[in-house]
Amino acid sequence: MTGGISDLCIRRPVMTVLVMVSIMLSGLIGYRLLPVADLPNVDFPTIQVSASLPGASPETMASTVATILEKEFSAIAGIDSMNSVSSTGRVQITIQFALDRDIDAAAQDIQTAIARTVSRLPDDMPSPPSFRKINPAAIPIMFIALTSPSVPMPVLDRYAQTMSERLSMLGGVAQVTIRGTQKYAVRVLLDPDAMQAFDLDPDQVAGAINAQNVNVPMGQLSGPHQKLTLKADGQLTSAEQYRRIVVAVRNDRAVRLEQVAEVIDGIENDEDGAWMYTARDRANAIFLAVQKQPGSNTLEVAGTVKALFPGFRENLPDAVRMTLLRDASKSIAASVEDVQFTLILTLVLVVLVIFLFIRNLSSTIIPSLSLPMSIFGTFAVMYLLDYSIDTISLMALTLSVGFVVDDAIVMLENIVRHLEMGKSRMQAAIDGAREVGFTIVSMTVSLAAIFIPLLFLGGILGRLFREFSVTIAVAVLVSCVISLTLTPMLGSRFLREQHQVRHGRLYRASERWYLWSLAVYERSLRFVLRHRLATMVFSLAVLIATVQLFRVVPKGFIPSEDRDFISISTETAQDISWPSLLAHMQDLAEIVRRDPSVERFMMSVDDSGTMMVTLKPRSERELSADEVIAGLRPKLNAVPGIRAMLVNPPPINVGGRRARSLYQLTLQAVDTDRLYRTAQELERQMRQLPAITDVSSDLQLKNSELQVAIDRDRALLLGVSPRQIERSLYDFYGGRSVSTIYAPNDQYDVIMEVKPQYQDDAGDLARIRIRSAAGSLVPLTAVVDMRRGLGPLTINHSGQLPSVTLSFNVRPGVSLGEAVDSLEALTAALPDGIQSTFQGSAKQFQDSQAAMGWLLLLSIVVIYIVLGILYESFIHPLTILTALPFAGFGALVTLMLFRTELTIYAFVGIIMLVGLVKKNGIMMIDFAVAAREEGRDAEEAILSACLIRFRPIMMTTVSALMAGIPIAIGYGAGGESRQPLGLAVVGGLLFSQTLTLYVTPVFYLYMDRLQQWLGRRGAGWAG
Repeated sequence: MTGGISDLCIRRPVMTVLVMVSIMLSGLIGYRLLPVADLPNVDFPTIQVSASLPGASPETMASTVATILEKEFSAIAGIDSMNSVSSTGRVQITIQFALDRDIDAAAQDIQTAIARTVSRLPDDMPSPPSFRKINPAAIPIMFIALTSPSVPMPVLDRYAQTMSERLSMLGGVAQVTIRGTQKYAVRVLLDPDAMQAFDLDPDQVAGAINAQNVNVPMGQLSGPHQKLTLKADGQLTSAEQYRRIVVAVRNDRAVRLEQVAEVIDGIENDEDGAWMYTARDRANAIFLAVQKQPGSNTLEVAGTVKALFPGFRENLPDAVRMTLLRDASKSIAASVEDVQFTLILTLVLVVLVIFLFIRNLSSTIIPSLSLPMSIFGTFAVMYLLDYSIDTISLMALTLSVGFVVDDAIVMLENIVRHLEMGKSRMQAAIDGAREVGFTIVSMTVSLAAIFIPLLFLGGILGRLFREFSVTIAVAVLVSCVISLTLTPMLGSRFLREQHQVRHGRLYRASERWYLWSLAVYERSLRFVLRHRLATMVFSLAVLIATVQLFRVVPKGFIPSEDRDFISISTETAQDISWPSLLAHMQDLAEIVRRDPSVERFMMSVDDSGTMMVTLKPRSERELSADEVIAGLRPKLNAVPGIRAMLVNPPPINVGGRRARSLYQLTLQAVDTDRLYRTAQELERQMRQLPAITDVSSDLQLKNSELQVAIDRDRALLLGVSPRQIERSLYDFYGGRSVSTIYAPNDQYDVIMEVKPQYQDDAGDLARIRIRSAAGSLVPLTAVVDMRRGLGPLTINHSGQLPSVTLSFNVRPGVSLGEAVDSLEALTAALPDGIQSTFQGSAKQFQDSQAAMGWLLLLSIVVIYIVLGILYESFIHPLTILTALPFAGFGALVTLMLFRTELTIYAFVGIIMLVGLVKKNGIMMIDFAVAAREEGRDAEEAILSACLIRFRPIMMTTVSALMAGIPIAIGYGAGGESRQPLGLAVVGGLLFSQTLTLYVTPVFYLYMDRLQQWLGRRGAGWAG
């Protein structure tokens, strides 16, 4: 059948050319329409539910809100994980669904579940729980900073809100969040002594404020000729207006708000701030974090956002400065451009290899055309499959360059061989194509089949490498079509016949070198064939060594990349005040600012302190991002009272759990006391492990508390209810919103609390008075007892069970596999009833390690099945697969020599090797089988096959090496993450392709003898 296709294309060149032009045009169109991203689209179906009850303790939020919602959510189908964090006045539940779950349908289920819980949730919740779809894997692609030396921060916040709304409307933008928000609010700071003097309680003050600040419709007057809209000035919009509110009348005199409280123009949350640091200055700032929608073109989204910058700057006052703190599209563009350059470089190198072996320009051009044709044909299919141009797909195309040309090389070399027999161009093309057509199909189908197991890889990794696998498989299949159609057609028209060839001095010299190397190979091969047993023993030793190397090689997950960006999280005393936290963060910020590798960074301080650090471009600094972290870590952790955890964010975040470090280990149990004791002991042991660092826990039980015990009998006698007591405390200390200011484009709160000077000490509670049923003010201390204690700052659940998550980083020079092994040794001794599971990247690492061995085995089985079907033999596939141990050995040795971990990329490289190295075997065995059918003995058949196929084997091997070397060098932005794959491919090819030239013939002879023996036994049984 393959010969018929080639014959048709040889005899109909116009048809062939037009078909190839169609492939080129469709590929060009597809390339222009393909989105550009850093990684394939991995859309995590994740929903985050938030609920608030201001002033409620973490225990109250966990028991009255989180537990109710979690029980309702647990009935929803397709939930992969559910985690909740209950803190003071707030619950956040993150629900991650299975990857095949439709996010919109899941959102509808969540909405329905929330509606069913409303009647069971606390009545005084200001609003029902809300939810939003999130993508925990998506890091903001852009941080925009607004700073000003003179414009008030609430005004700056208003500009940020306007910009956020405008940016959120752009196509491709998922959401825009504001960091360090400084939203305007009127703050009413009560003076408890003055309120006692005027016989006032907080409810009276709040009621007066709410009554005086009104904004209701009033209708209109409609006469015979004119309508008049009624408008009043019931809305109060500034602190000055609120100061004059009358809150009571005492002795026929009005008591105004300013007499019992300080009223100021403030901000909604005065314990939330952000600053931008550069090498020269520091400024209060508000940051906008822009996230793109899954599947959208990162470069296009970033370009669309930046296109609005001139308009934003025109509308901002001159005193406001807008700075692009970080633009992730730059690193993505640089990474994609570098991979594109690597792809072009590989194309050039492969063409040079072809020329060096063929030494004829026209003969070089013919197989070289298969390279762009295959790549453009792949672009067309990628567009149809909704793929993107990203580092994974471009890496696949770069690697494919080394072997998409193989088919064309084999075809052309065989046509040239027939020309050297004295045949005409047309006859040589027809005979050569017919002779190797089946070989090419065998090579292509078996190589494409090697990626079938990767399609069954589940989870996040399956999503990532499905695009990689399909891209390479499509490129290989397209190259097969081209080698069977275009290559023989061009050979029949443009190759020169033997009597027309005039070789120059360089050709003759190189031909002498080739003939010499062929003679050396023949002599050495004859020697090996005479010492077959020694060769087989050597092969067995390599197999055993390969298995052992798999066990000892350092194992990792996804390699880190230098994207000119690191993040810093901090841990402090759980009861630290906001001013103290800010002071500690400023100490850290000064250290970071002095680092020569740092360009600028954002510092955000709310409940905790974080920094987003933008490094100078890699070309302008000596140290990599990981080396910068290693240098900063001891300096930052020398600051007393605070610990800093530094992270180089991975190319993709796995899991929806927020943590200070990259990897997480979660403990779960029903018995919370036992869980908390075990978690604290495990955390202490983890800090002593040499493999890990930056150990942190979300168990926060040491928050200083002032426990208020209500004397219920005394309260009843004095006419005070427990609800009144808690409500009064909330009025004074909870930051209660007592009224709302409705502005034309936003709304602002009027917040009431006690003056700051009455919040410093527990003794200040003696000033609080509570209105009794009789109408008098009762001192708080008359109905409560107070004592200091410790309590939780947050309460965490995982899958409805109480949980503690310990996060950690891996020390430099230690593999993730070693760290996980050391932690598994610790968790093996956990008490009964305590469950431990890795989360996020650590869990995916465990899953990948378990899956990859089976995937490799399945790949070998698939190759065997495909080859067995093609050759109608149980024996020949075994012969062809003899190169696999050598490929694995070479890859693992190379990784260890370069001190590179066996990451998921490197493992994919090894699976690729399975498909690459068997090509030599196919070329040799295919010719040997044909020679045996002609009546030659086994040794003569395999010897002649090896010698005839020596040149195409060397050409295809060196071509594949040229495709892997640029990736192995780790050139360009993000090259360090691609390097393990390149090293595995190059090392495996160098070692295996050399030895298989000798081992495969020996193994063939043994298998031929086995086949003959089986044939004789079968004949004997039949007789």
